[in-house]
Amino acid sequence: MAATQSAPSSPTQARGKKPGVVLDPPKFDLESYIQNYQGRTRLERLIHIGFFSGFLGVDALKLAAREAKLGRDTKKYLEAQTLLEQLGPEEREAIRDLSWIDSMDKKNQAETHRLEAELKGYKNNLIKESIRMGNEDLGNHYQAIGDLPKAFEAFSRMRQDVTLGKHVMEISRHLIEVAVEQRNWIAVISNIQKIRSVPLTADEEKAIQPFLWTAEGLAHLDAGEYTLAAIAFLQTEAGMGSSCGSIISSNDVATYGGLCALATMDRNDLQTRVLENSNFRAYLELEPQIRRAIAFFVNSRYTSCLEILEAYRTDYILDIYLQRHIDDIYYLVRSKCIVQYFIPFSFVTLDSMNEAFASPGKTIDKELALMIQRGILNARINTVDRLLEAVPSSPRASLQKEALDMAENYEREARRRILHMNLSMADLEVRGPKRSGMSQAADDFFGNGAVEMRF
Repeated sequence: MAATQSAPSSPTQARGKKPGVVLDPPKFDLESYIQNYQGRTRLERLIHIGFFSGFLGVDALKLAAREAKLGRDTKKYLEAQTLLEQLGPEEREAIRDLSWIDSMDKKNQAETHRLEAELKGYKNNLIKESIRMGNEDLGNHYQAIGDLPKAFEAFSRMRQDVTLGKHVMEISRHLIEVAVEQRNWIAVISNIQKIRSVPLTADEEKAIQPFLWTAEGLAHLDAGEYTLAAIAFLQTEAGMGSSCGSIISSNDVATYGGLCALATMDRNDLQTRVLENSNFRAYLELEPQIRRAIAFFVNSRYTSCLEILEAYRTDYILDIYLQRHIDDIYYLVRSKCIVQYFIPFSFVTLDSMNEAFASPGKTIDKELALMIQRGILNARINTVDRLLEAVPSSPRASLQKEALDMAENYEREARRRILHMNLSMADLEVRGPKRSGMSQAADDFFGNGAVEMRF
């Protein structure tokens, strides 16, 4: 298994820094894209696209306003409507529906009182199953109206009244969905472990497996642990369908897993663990550009690989989970491409490096210098002849260093043995008191209870 790799400090230092509005049109169709999701994530993603896309912003916010009115979360409706009021005040959806807001707030309040009263009655009757279902109904209600802390609390209370392993799985799934929306990744990982510790039937395990791996992959992705994120997404079994639509789609599994793998895995791992992975191949078919980019890298066509990624940068910036990480992931992929391109040569002209990796009219001289300073690229720049030269290796110096290290270790071991011998001859060894039975047998086995004094 590859070691965990996070992104180094990229030249842009983009992590945690929100980009501005993206004016370029994405390659996806908005309505087809949003159909891959269900539940509250549809609304969340539409608002995100509306905020960051200059091309799809108005359309996304119009869909978000309509989507919000199909649910019960008035706060999300106000968020979408307020943004639309600024970007497209002439749109019909930009007119605030105050009557719907007042009516829905009253309905939500009445439903909250009703469910709390029912739960109180169940507690008085001391019927565990009814109490569990009452907390579940209350949690679903709080989640639907956008009160996520109370939803998480209600679902957590269900644990007190579980009677079957299946109930633990259902409770943890509720908690994972709420925690993902809260970006509470510690709770996500904790509940994933709880589900995995419960004995499930083969069918139950098969049904929940994609949900667990994709949720774990999102947690690692958010933390910048791209290797672990890739491993999690690559282990997602085929046939996920819409079972995880409340947090992620099948297309996202291919995108997140493929990009994280491309950023952190070597050529052999990409071939065996990604392209030849029968389960993950089914997801890659949904995002052929990811499969082509990985294939180009494996086949040493680095320029084509980077061109594909750059063509889809806008799409990935508009993704709610990838946005914070896309610059770091692209930096890792680009650095790998430059290093792999240079490995077969003792020197390469800077002009050829610019032709392969630089944008038109620009150079990558500063980028190469930065990679050398960080130890990513083992080379040096010859500014006179405009060459990138490999640092010559010295097998003789390496052999001499290895021999000196070996001699130093031998000398240290010899001194230790001589000291031990002198202590023994001077009768300075400290021995423990004699004991009987098994303790004495153990002492005899381990050296008659002698304790060596070290200086």
